[in-house]
Parts: sequence; structure tokens; C-alpha cells
Amino acid sequence: MLVSYKWLNDYIKVNEDPVKLADQISRTGIETEEVFRRDEGQKKIVVGHVLECVPHPNSDHLHICQVDVGESEPYQIVCGAPNVAAGQYVIVALPNSWIAGHTKIKKSKMRGEVSMGMICALQEIGFPDSVAPKEYASGIWVFAEPHTPGESVFPLLGMDDPVLNVDITPNRADTLGMHGAAWEIGAMLDEKPHFPEPHITETGADIHTLLQASVPDSSDAPSYNLRIVENVQIKDSPLWLQVRLMNAGIRPINNIVDITNYVMLTYGQPLHAFDYDKLAQKEILVRRARAGEKLMTLDGNDHDLVPDDIVITDGQKPIALAGVMGGLETEVTDTTKTVVFESAVFPPTPIRKTAQRYNLRSEASSRFEKGTNHADVLTALTYAAQLAGEIADAQTAKGVLSPTAMKVLPTVVDISIDRINHVLGTQLTVDQVRKIFDRLGFGVDEADGLFTVSVPPRRWDISIEADLIEEVARLYGYDNLPSTLPQATTTVAHHTPIQKLIRYSKRTLLAAGLNEAISYALVNEQEAGQYVQAQSVPTKIDWPMTKDHVALRQSLIPGLMDDLAYNIAHSVKNVQLFEQGRVFLKDDAQTVRPNEVEYLAGLISGEWQSRAWDTATQAADFYLVKGIVEDLLAPLRLSTPVRYAATDQYPEMHPGRTANIFLGDTLIGFVGEVHPAQTAAINASDTFVFQLDLDILLNAAKTPLLATPAPKYPAVTRDIALQLPETVTNAQVLAVIHDHAGAFLEDVQLFDVYKGDKLPAGTQSLAYTLTFRNPEATLTEDEVNKAFQKVSDELVDALHAEIR
Repeated sequence: MLVSYKWLNDYIKVNEDPVKLADQISRTGIETEEVFRRDEGQKKIVVGHVLECVPHPNSDHLHICQVDVGESEPYQIVCGAPNVAAGQYVIVALPNSWIAGHTKIKKSKMRGEVSMGMICALQEIGFPDSVAPKEYASGIWVFAEPHTPGESVFPLLGMDDPVLNVDITPNRADTLGMHGAAWEIGAMLDEKPHFPEPHITETGADIHTLLQASVPDSSDAPSYNLRIVENVQIKDSPLWLQVRLMNAGIRPINNIVDITNYVMLTYGQPLHAFDYDKLAQKEILVRRARAGEKLMTLDGNDHDLVPDDIVITDGQKPIALAGVMGGLETEVTDTTKTVVFESAVFPPTPIRKTAQRYNLRSEASSRFEKGTNHADVLTALTYAAQLAGEIADAQTAKGVLSPTAMKVLPTVVDISIDRINHVLGTQLTVDQVRKIFDRLGFGVDEADGLFTVSVPPRRWDISIEADLIEEVARLYGYDNLPSTLPQATTTVAHHTPIQKLIRYSKRTLLAAGLNEAISYALVNEQEAGQYVQAQSVPTKIDWPMTKDHVALRQSLIPGLMDDLAYNIAHSVKNVQLFEQGRVFLKDDAQTVRPNEVEYLAGLISGEWQSRAWDTATQAADFYLVKGIVEDLLAPLRLSTPVRYAATDQYPEMHPGRTANIFLGDTLIGFVGEVHPAQTAAINASDTFVFQLDLDILLNAAKTPLLATPAPKYPAVTRDIALQLPETVTNAQVLAVIHDHAGAFLEDVQLFDVYKGDKLPAGTQSLAYTLTFRNPEATLTEDEVNKAFQKVSDELVDALHAEIR
């Protein structure tokens, strides 16, 4: 909202420096972004009277003008504007003047002719293109009335008027009109604003003989009011009105359209004007649009309407989008003679949705969305008719058409002085609070410290105690409120167990050489069902923003695969990533809220180690990723052994190179190679992934960490090589060894695996080193041999092993 300092002074006496005033406004809770004057940095720009205008002898588009600028002799100025002509009163930048953009104008020669300055367009002296009247958009500005040559143009064009650029919050739409701004600033300065009451003399025909109006559903327009003005003379608005509109950021059009915009700026109440003679049925009907109806709006665009749109019709077809924009068919033009002014209240939600649907955000729709002062609906309509009589020579028809009307009453809120002081931490007196309410223009009754506050309709944002407390705080001054520290005992923050586990996991994987990634929790419909290790159904979004984000993820791997594809598309082939985050699991489709489970996942693709002068290339493989998982799990001291079991339950994984990870009989994750079809689709090398459920790991039983002394007695080792069926796993062999090697077995290591033509088909060779140690004494040969023999016999009996 651009607030004119001079316009403000029409309602309240403001002597405060504009910059200081802006600072005061900001301190009351309404931010003022800047204060500007269009004449800043400019000088020696005056009114000129063009006495003569002839073509330039050396140019087909330049003119040589003799211009009276208040000096003893006219100045010769060369001008290229297409609309320059003799007799005009124009803007002249004299020699050695400064215009907008910090541009200096000097005496010069143009095609051999002397030019003593420049005849200016509005844009050249600081007015933006958006506010310059279209008539002068590509030419110089011409004053409609004579002015004294040599007179400064700054006061004439309002360029010496400080303008406050106020950033209005949605709840303070009452300040989107100058009356509301005057109340706000007046309360701040302890000045009561005074507004002239509009008045008209109705000399035209009875409005009921000219027009009919109806609103079948009052919820579409709770208050709908029309006035008619006749014998209108369409012309440019007087300069004072054009200046006020331009300083408010609105382009002048013609006197009738300018009246609607000026009244909107004055009261915050949008108006619309229809050409009465273009209403085929001489009827106004407000209703919802019908499927298939169309409307061409004032911007020249056609729109296919939907039943959610509120439209103004001529009884049959739409002629305007209510509260948003009028239709081109009933536009006020130079030939208009009779005008219908509309002032109404429309519901905020349909107006907002219509404006968004057709990308038609307007000054009117913005105000209807946020709310308007219902008490000013008829007042604004009367003021528009008054202005039409003053600047368009119109006669106002008798009466007002109001098919719907609202009973507008103040809002009454009770609050006590004790409550105000308790919330604000102040010690305000009853008189201080009463004066604040009086400055705001609120009615106040007080008895024994209890206020009954009558809030006028112009402050529709106030309805509860908290709103009144805020008003007291604003005007008392936020900077005057006492500073107090909360009374509370200090507690030392600690990480929760899951936070500790997450931090440990991240540190471990970063130390292993992986980089952390963060992916979207929303995935597409296909990805939602991929790499899912727990029984679950997807959680879909009712209104997804894109087709790539339609469901909550049930696994972290799809996000890592998308990250891999992105890297490959940018020529990064070797990728090592991990992600920690939540997945969203539901037992069935009827469940409303999914369970949020903390997962950890990793991905390695391409080379794990690049070639160097002393190092061979090492590609990622299953055992590398499995080793990372084991290094991650080992320090957790899980009481239940972790085991791996081959699986083909994941269609996206290689069926022969994927294993589920179990903690006892509980599935905690999986590790393996991504299916070649998946990697081929993104041109990736062999890719290996793992995924773990951190919630299960957190709740699993742990073995206490116990310190043990360094061994005093030597260890004894025995090696054993076994020829076994290929179906026997390393885990099975380890289980037999641990179960039968006795109490002195300290460690078992697999040191050789062989499969080849030197062995019978379907067999393999596994070789192990068994380490024995007695912490209390030196082991004898006989004790070790007995334990080793027991293991050997059991391997033969249980696994059909052949000792090699």
C-alpha cells in the first residue's frame, strides 16, 4: 500500500518527518519498507509552453520547438516525440538539469540544430511505465490545463509528496484504504481523523424504472448495491486525481474508471462500473457460473468459467467475474453515457480461488480476499456518484438498488485491566488503557477495572481478548514493555538413544568413505513399492503437486538410486552414498496415519578404489558392502547373533547376490547387488546397496561392554580344510564349530575359498583357522586335539564334510 503524505493530511494533521513517521509505523507492527519522493535527485524541471513546432530540416522524425520556459526569450528545443505540437504545456528539463536515473541534461546540438534542454515524458522524470497514462505511454506528457511557464512541475505532478510504501499484513486489510491508514496513524499520533461525509443530489430518473437487480443466493453477495449516473461526460480526470492515482501505483484511464479506483483507495472498498446501455436485458443477476459459459475480461482474455465462479450477469450471460475483473463487453468507453456503479461484499474464498484459477490477481480481488469494511459499502457508492457529478457532469438517478443487505454492528469484547497487565507484564492504569482504546476510535465502558469495548466494523480483525491486548501493546509501544526472564529450572540436554544411534551410524559410514545424501520423502507411484523389506502398503497424497511426488517412501533405496542416476547423468560414475531418514509403513490401506520408522541405507556403484601408481583398481562387490554393514553392527554389541540368508524377495535386486539380514529370527534389513536391469536403465556399473531398520537395532538387547586383561597364556591354532556341498554356507560351518569346539575356542577365521575343476562338481573347499586359548592356564596339546577332533567329527556328520 502506497500512502501519500499529503493525502493523509486531508484527514489528520501530520507534522512528523516522513522518515520518522515511517519508523513509528513500523514499531506499531506494520512494516514500512521505504519512503520516497519522485523528485529526489532531480532539479530544474519546469513547465514549458510550446509556442512553435516545425519539422527538423535534417530529420524525418525530429521537431524544432520554440518553448516559453519563463525566461525573457523562448528556448529552442529539439524533440522527437510523435505527439509534440504547438500550444501545448509540457514538462521541460532545462540545460544543466538532472532527471531520473541521475541523468544530466546539457545544451547540445541535434542534427546541426541547437537544443536547450529536453521536453520530457513522465517515465523520464521517474514515473514507472505501469502508471503512465496510455495516451502518453510513447510520447511526452501534456498538461490538460494551462500553467505558468517556468513553474516547477514537482508540485503539479505530486512529485514533492512523500510516499510511504507500507507492507500490509493479511490481518490488517483495514489499512488498504486511506481512511483505515488515517485511523491507524492517527491512533499512533493521538490525532482523531476527520472524514467529509459524501452527499449527492438525486436529479435523475428513479433507478427502479431503469434497472432490476437480484441475488438468488445471498451467500454469493451478502451485500449488493447499485447506483446509476446519467448523462456522463467521459474525459480525462482532473490532474489532482490523476496524481493521486499515480502516486498510489495506479494508471489513470478516464474519469469514471478513475473514480472507482480512487474510491477504492479512499475507503478500501472496491467498486465496478458498467456501461448501462450495453446491458441487453437492463437487469443485473448475481449467480454462480454455469458449465460451458465464457467471459472475455477487460484484459482481453477469454475464460472458460466453472460453477465455482461467482459472476455478474445481465440476466442471461456473464458480464463480470465478481470481485475480480469486469467483462470487456460492458466496459466504460468514450461513448458511454450512463454508468451503473456496483459496490458489494463478496465471500473471500471463491474470490481468491477465481483469481488464482485465471491468474487475475487485481487490487479488487486482493481486498475482497482479505476483507472489507462492510459499514462503508453504501458510503463508498454514494461518494462515487458524488465524484461523477463533480468531474463527469453526471446526474444521479434516484435511489439505490440493494437486492441484498447486511446489518452491520460493532463487535463487543470484554477484558479486564488485570488480564492486560498479566499478559503484557505491565502495570498500566485504567486511564492509560481507556485512552488507548479511545485513540483507536473504539467505544469503551469501564466498571471496576472491567472494560466493555465496542469495536467498529472497520476493524473486523478484532474479535477476542487477545486482539485487544495486541492493540494495547502496539500503541503502548513494544519497546516500552518490560523485559523479564522466564522462571524455570535449567536442564541439561542429552541426546536420545535413537539420536545417539543415528549419529554413530553417520560417523561410521562417513569414516568408511561414503557421502551423506538427503532425498525427497515423496516418491512416484512405481518407486513407492520398490525395495520394501517390511510388509506395507503405500501412503498416497490426496493432492500431489507433481506426478513424481505422489506417495510417501517405504524404502530409502529409491532415493539413493535417483541420486545415482543424477550423478551418472553428470558424468560421475563412481558413487558412494548413504542416507538416514524415515520411511512410512502402513499395515493396510484403511490405516489413516503410517508408522514412521528410522532407516539407514547405503549405495556403492562403480570403482571403490581408483587406480594409482601403487594401487590396482578395486570394483565394488557384495563382500565390500557386507563388510561395511558388519563394521557398522559390530560395535553395537548385539546380544543376538546377526546372520545372513540368501533371498529373492526383492524384484529390484539380483536374485543370486542378495541376502536378508536377521537378528535372531527378526528381519532387520538386506544387502546385495541391484538387479542389472535397474542399473542398465541408468547406464550405471554394478551397484550394491544395503538397508537397515534402526528402530529394531535400537530396541535389541545389548551385551554390556566389559574390560578384559591382556592374555597371560599363549594361543594354539589349528587349520582345517573342508570339502563341502555348494549348498552349505559359511554360517552353517561357523555354527557347528562354535557349538562343538568347547569353552576355549577364541576365534574362527575363513582364510580360503575354492571352487573349480580340481573338485568334484557341486562341491567347494573352505579352509578355516581355529584359535584356542585358556585364560587361566597354558593349553595342553591333548586338550586342543580333543576339541579339534570333536569339531571335525561333527562337521562330517552334520554337514557331510570331507576333511582335506
